[in-house]
Amino acid sequence: MKELRFDGQTAIVTGAGGNPSLGRAHAMLLAARGANVVVNDIGSKHAPGPATAQGVVDEILALGGQAVADDNSVATLAGAEAIVKTAMDAYGRVDILVNNAGVVFNVGVEELAPQDYQRTIDVNLMGPMWMARAVWPIMRKQAYGRIVNITSGSMYGFALQAAYAASKGGMWGLTRGLAAEGERYGIKVNALSPGAFTRMVIGSQEEDCKTFQGTKAFMPAEIVSPGVAFLCHEQCPVTGECLDVMGGAARRTYMAWTDGIRDPELTIEKIAERWDEIMGGASSQLIPIAMMDGFERHDKPYVPSPVEA
Repeated sequence: MKELRFDGQTAIVTGAGGNPSLGRAHAMLLAARGANVVVNDIGSKHAPGPATAQGVVDEILALGGQAVADDNSVATLAGAEAIVKTAMDAYGRVDILVNNAGVVFNVGVEELAPQDYQRTIDVNLMGPMWMARAVWPIMRKQAYGRIVNITSGSMYGFALQAAYAASKGGMWGLTRGLAAEGERYGIKVNALSPGAFTRMVIGSQEEDCKTFQGTKAFMPAEIVSPGVAFLCHEQCPVTGECLDVMGGAARRTYMAWTDGIRDPELTIEKIAERWDEIMGGASSQLIPIAMMDGFERHDKPYVPSPVEA
């Protein structure tokens, strides 16, 4: 098959600083395939080295690629517009947006500080909304665009991550809404749920934890990026879909209805009596996505973020 490339296109990848980092891996692959890349990152304390956008840009430039750095936050509309301005000032267009920036707190519902509930929503859900809003007029005018929203398997139900799960589940809903609106304009919007060894793992798990060791050994970020890049490509055949990509595996994630029941005189008792039919019963061919009981208790101590004035 002919190599899939992005020559002449401009991509914005948020949360793309640091190493290891999913965003860095996505930015590096897009640049290697010819894209001009805006590497956005505000920095992170959870990385074995400088977690900066400029650090990743330097890597790309050293390999002969094209990239510029941006350190604005996605958590506000002003920040999102500034990121898009960086792209337009440098390259004059935006063809691809990868909404990768995110934060996570592995904390019980009653323990998470109010400001960290808000920060989770501001970065993980409002960030992609603001970024989509900022690039939308550009993509609509050029009658072309690709947006990839990075969601998470936590949205299926993961203990100690209720706020994170809510933000990432919202991201999938955002993907569906944007896809429906963007199709008439040539804008395709899809989601991808990754699994990899990243700054989030380093920042939230102790090194002797199975989660830390397993992801480090078998789930490099670089083997998630092909899934993201394909959804970014002009040959991507779908919109409004979600891929699950981790450890070399790739599969479709989708919502579905069971056959259920239909009764115009439905009662509480009838629902109780026919519960197995409603749930799909033994004839269901769907693969159930189980809820998870959370990380083993080797997560790092939680320190609430400072309250902003």
